[in-house]
Amino acid sequence: MPALPLEEAGKYVAGAYVVFLTLILVYVAIMGAKISRIEREVTELLELEEREAR
Repeated sequence: MPALPLEEAGKYVAGAYVVFLTLILVYVAIMGAKISRIEREVTELLELEEREAR
């Protein structure tokens, strides 16, 4: 016999999926922001290097 009846367990499973997907979306957003910042910094460094090379 399961710990919870299947009718009740479905709510918890759905809630767990929602929490999991929310965490993944937050992680992807944070990684996207970091990559964007790093890309800007690399672009600035390349521009500085080009100016100094002239």
